[in-house]
Amino acid sequence: MRNVHLTTIWGIPIRINVSLLVLLPVLVYLIAEGDQIGIYASAIDALAPATLEVAPLEEGATPWLIGLAGAVGLFFSVAVHELGHAYAARRYDIGTESITLWIFGGLAALESMPREWHREFWIAVAGPFTSLLLAVVFAGLLQVIPGGLALVLFVVGWLALINVVLAVFNMLPAFPMDGGRVLRALLGRRWSYVTATRIAARIGTIFALFFAVVGVLGGNPLLVLVALFVYVAATTESRTIALEELLRGVLAVDVMDEPARSVAADATLSDVATSLFENRRSEFVVTDDDEIVGLVTLSDLGQVDRSTLETTTVREVMTDEVAHVGLETPAFEVLRAMGRDPLVVVLEDGDPVGTVSRRDLGEIMQLRRELGAPGPFERTAM
Repeated sequence: MRNVHLTTIWGIPIRINVSLLVLLPVLVYLIAEGDQIGIYASAIDALAPATLEVAPLEEGATPWLIGLAGAVGLFFSVAVHELGHAYAARRYDIGTESITLWIFGGLAALESMPREWHREFWIAVAGPFTSLLLAVVFAGLLQVIPGGLALVLFVVGWLALINVVLAVFNMLPAFPMDGGRVLRALLGRRWSYVTATRIAARIGTIFALFFAVVGVLGGNPLLVLVALFVYVAATTESRTIALEELLRGVLAVDVMDEPARSVAADATLSDVATSLFENRRSEFVVTDDDEIVGLVTLSDLGQVDRSTLETTTVREVMTDEVAHVGLETPAFEVLRAMGRDPLVVVLEDGDPVGTVSRRDLGEIMQLRRELGAPGPFERTAM
């Protein structure tokens, strides 16, 4: 989904995902509808020295103004929460690529996730701690807002309460939420990073099931969506960390197939079919005057009528772009660069010297899995 740039703080782009446009009206409705204002008002009245008159807040369009102000204030609070993570990460010289506000709250995309337990611990708790500080700020503002400004008094008080809720909810040990990352950090004091992640992810899926049951029984679709997010994110990160560990210490040069097998862009598909069979490969890099211009695969040939193989050129069916990496690129980064493509090209001084396919990475991961994922890959002269 598309992200819209909002502003930049500390050099960090703050973005809004279009999914937020779906959630914003829902939040406005949840804040404004029914008896919600009366319920929140009783708690706010206990915090504020001024008496909060509820009746004016429930008249006309006022509830909807409160809902809109509260929803916008909530996502402002989420942005500050994520800036707390970013600030803590900066203390460890870890940059933040962006902060995105989306349907599930906020996401601070750190340049790297520290494996040292104490660093992950402090970066994780920084968000909830920032939310608590923000709650204190809003509670302080309540002490000076005149009772006549009922709408302002309510919104500020509601934000004080919701920031406490935000901090407490995020500290639930439901990986990959903040509490789950704190749990992984503490588990990392005793077990390996991979094992700690696996345990935290399993606990996260249990919480996801709990959220789903409560959401369904309580008629809360947002909680069901949170359950889905926690489940998918926990299982995905657990698998990602396991893959990263299997590829740790491996470079592109260690697993690449050399030389880089290529075909000319103007070659016919009949010639390519012959080359694929002779080389027992399912893809070739496409070149034009020694410049890489694309990628052709066996599936590309399968989409062409057999009667036209002699007259159709590679240029007509190839994928126009192919990812490339350097010799010293870590294998896990190679996998990321590959994306949905079947391979990446390995370059040395701008010239293709080999390729790395999913099969190449799969073979090395299978080998290391069977060997118990030993330490850094032992490189030998090629």
